[in-house]
Amino acid sequence: MSEPEVAVDTTAFAELRPLLFSVAYRMLGRATDAEDILQEAWLRYACAAASGVEVRDLRSWSVRVVTRLCLDELRSVRVQREHYVGPWLPEPVFTGEATDSDPLAVVERRDLLSLGALALLERLSPTERAVLVLREAVGLSHAEIARTVEITEVASRQLLARARRHVVDSPARSTPSREEHRRLVDVLDAAFKTGDVEPLVALMREDVVLVSDAGGEVKAPRRPIVGRDKVLRFSLGVRTQLPPGTRTGPAEVNGEPALVVHVDGKPDYVMTLVVDADGRVAEILLVAAPDKLAFARRQQPRLAGP
Repeated sequence: MSEPEVAVDTTAFAELRPLLFSVAYRMLGRATDAEDILQEAWLRYACAAASGVEVRDLRSWSVRVVTRLCLDELRSVRVQREHYVGPWLPEPVFTGEATDSDPLAVVERRDLLSLGALALLERLSPTERAVLVLREAVGLSHAEIARTVEITEVASRQLLARARRHVVDSPARSTPSREEHRRLVDVLDAAFKTGDVEPLVALMREDVVLVSDAGGEVKAPRRPIVGRDKVLRFSLGVRTQLPPGTRTGPAEVNGEPALVVHVDGKPDYVMTLVVDADGRVAEILLVAAPDKLAFARRQQPRLAGP
């Protein structure tokens, strides 16, 4: 005799979606893939209920399922990313007032959410990444992490320490004030609008690095550009190639101010700034690959300002 079905709590799962999306997105660096992971987690929950399995703690169960699905996905895409054309950057997500469809709107923890922080996570092994995300972004105990990732508590502590060592020295771990960050983006926006890059000089480190992800689909450097003069020249070159009617302006991306270039009413470039502890721009991350902007375009983002 088959087990009686258990009712599926659609409301409870829907309330967990922002948390689960934040876990999957931080784990994978891609919003589109995070959505697929959540759909698979939902199907597994529905199948469990149909089989008569009662999920007593839906939050813990869902986080565990999503994390393990992400680990499987990360292990399968590592070779693909090694052969990616040019640098690989995370997929930007518009947040806050930039959109009416912020998938992270009710997520309290903002750790490891910026594009710079997500790019840092690419240095980690899948398991190191899972432990760091679950500890710093979700706040799980080592006992909970051990059950989720299927490791010991000792291993969880060791992996967390190792992961932190990999990322601790990066400027992406600094946290400038929102006002200071927005001021830097406004100066960059003014430079794009006027062509005057002089105000940018004092705000950039001499060894500033620009990393562009075009996926081989859009003309862009396939290697990072290093040095303030080279970065400024490249930025001016991008500006001169923009078609008539292009709009630039600030918008919130991954919880931080960013510069967005709109062509034909849609984001074609997203530029985020990694700011060091002295308040200077250490890195510029430029996302231009069309498939990396597909999720962002569906969000119908708004630019700040006129």
